[in-house]
Amino acid sequence: MKAIKNTFTRQLNIRYPIIMAPMFLVSNEAMMQAAIDNGIVGVFPSLNFRKEGELESLIERLHEYKRNHPEGGGNFGVNIIAQNTNPMYKKHLEICVRLKVPFYITSLGFPKEVIDQAHTYGGIVYCDVINLKHAKKVYQAGCDGFIAVGAGAGGHAGPYPLNNLIPALMRAFPDKPVVAAGGVADGQSMLSMLAIGAEAVSVGTRFIATHEATVSQEYKDAIVDAGLEDIVLTTRISGTPCSVINTPYAQKLGYRQNFLERFLNKNPRTKKYFKMLVQFRGVNKLEKAIKPGNYNSLWAAGQSSDAVNEILSCGEIVQKMINELQESKTHLDKTLS
Repeated sequence: MKAIKNTFTRQLNIRYPIIMAPMFLVSNEAMMQAAIDNGIVGVFPSLNFRKEGELESLIERLHEYKRNHPEGGGNFGVNIIAQNTNPMYKKHLEICVRLKVPFYITSLGFPKEVIDQAHTYGGIVYCDVINLKHAKKVYQAGCDGFIAVGAGAGGHAGPYPLNNLIPALMRAFPDKPVVAAGGVADGQSMLSMLAIGAEAVSVGTRFIATHEATVSQEYKDAIVDAGLEDIVLTTRISGTPCSVINTPYAQKLGYRQNFLERFLNKNPRTKKYFKMLVQFRGVNKLEKAIKPGNYNSLWAAGQSSDAVNEILSCGEIVQKMINELQESKTHLDKTLS
């Protein structure tokens, strides 16, 4: 299929309107290279690279890889948690701005500092939003577009179906492109999102079950085996609703914070430090769970795992999605003719 031209692909100079979504502890260098090679944009969480010098080295290598592989037509970006509970926020932002990361996705917090600094050199900033209230704040801060995080998304999911959230964002902010995040794993779902006005789709869960991902085989197999009913929301990992596979360990942890935890999470005096503690503990649990042979299976995943039935390379997934997109469009054109 020929390149798809719209606002999003022109902003990032990519061939196809697909984001390989940032996945905590999953996104890696090989996956970003695959995105560059296959005409999409790969985004990784800055918090995946917390050791001294790791983030700088990776960004420099990705810049070099992109320069040496222009035929791929893809790009890369960084996901930054823009809130004060992220102890590496300021340091990581300084590194990303200094090395001129081309694309940012911000999550949580107020992203104006990221937006302002990225815009000094032409960086593009899209912000995660789950409702119109959040969207208004980042719109006024000058974002370049929205990542509409809907119900069914992996990780921190939103409460609204995308077929409601995306049109609402378009009506309220018609000058900002919207990316659909949540429930997209194939070309059919991609077409449905483009049809309601999204400029691109953000795909996460599908890329966990890939050869390039360095998570455990058990995690990949769990993605392949999981259906819609196997995905549940829990606040026990970060304090914010997070989609995970309903394993026995997830059941043991429970899905809701208790009364004391909810109190500490909302109290103005304690919420910052309590959230940091909860997130620290959650990170440790997730980090252990993705390693081979760990019996504490706590695996983030979205409802789109229902559409994942095999482990492929990242390139095969992109090509498959684009082929399915074309086939679905052809079928729809015949239906409507």
